[in-house]
Amino acid sequence: MATATLLSSSFAMPAAAAARRATSSSSSATSLGFATSQLAGLSLSAGAATPTAVALLPKRQQLQPIVARRVCPFTDKKTNRANKVSFSNHKTKKQQFVNLQYKKLWWEAGKRFVKLRLSTKALKTIEKHGLDAVARKAGIDLNKK
Repeated sequence: MATATLLSSSFAMPAAAAARRATSSSSSATSLGFATSQLAGLSLSAGAATPTAVALLPKRQQLQPIVARRVCPFTDKKTNRANKVSFSNHKTKKQQFVNLQYKKLWWEAGKRFVKLRLSTKALKTIEKHGLDAVARKAGIDLNKK
């Protein structure tokens, strides 16, 4: 009982909630057959979590880095999964990435350079058909770039 009050006093829990926990922890623990937690001084029960217990949990940060995918926007080429085959015919998984390059291309209709990340196959297609035609076929708006 002394450890429960000692542990609950180390957290910033209201006095009324701590008193309720101290009295209900022994009765709910014995009725459900669970032991009390030594880490938080809270009893393990099947009931819903109280607002004070939820307030003690740390909030997760939802920060995730922005990563450019390895996909060509013009040709939709993406990473291929393949087997690396050794001399003994042992197969291990490997990834074959697309050859993506950053290029500044002159856009005749916009009268400016456009910086794009595209595959070398898309570069050859652009040289053959022109930037406007390839972008229109792929559904890409070059005004945004």
